Amino acid sequence: MTTIASTTEPVANARDLALAHYAARGVLEHVLARHGATFLQQVALRAAITTETPQTPDDLITQVQGSLKADPADIRATLDELLAKQLLVADGAHLRPTDAGRDLLAATGAETAPISARIWGGIPADDLTAAGRVLALVTERANAELAALTA
Repeated sequence: MTTIASTTEPVANARDLALAHYAARGVLEHVLARHGATFLQQVALRAAITTETPQTPDDLITQVQGSLKADPADIRATLDELLAKQLLVADGAHLRPTDAGRDLLAATGAETAPISARIWGGIPADDLTAAGRVLALVTERANAELAALTA
């Protein structure tokens, strides 16, 4: 009698997604802490740097809230922190990143790049493509459920 070995691959679920998120975020937060920055500050600063046009504080709050689902008051406080650290500067009604803000984002990006390469390296392209599709669908559905809960 021939026995066929069975390989059961794990099926992704919400807990697995959360564990992966928090593991990766933990790496980023460790790097950010060495630079005196928080995760929320990094997200808000990245939003200010990567937009094509200057953003008002309300624009940035909306953008960050859409990404993180964070409390607008916390995001506003974070923008104030970035202004106090001179990583953002007020330019009329808009907030613009300073050279120091751009340098911080570049430094933390350079520091996390080799770590990210080790984390993501060796994962087959087809797996990354499938994971990308699944994550996009989960994000879309979760955003729709949150919108229904808060309507």
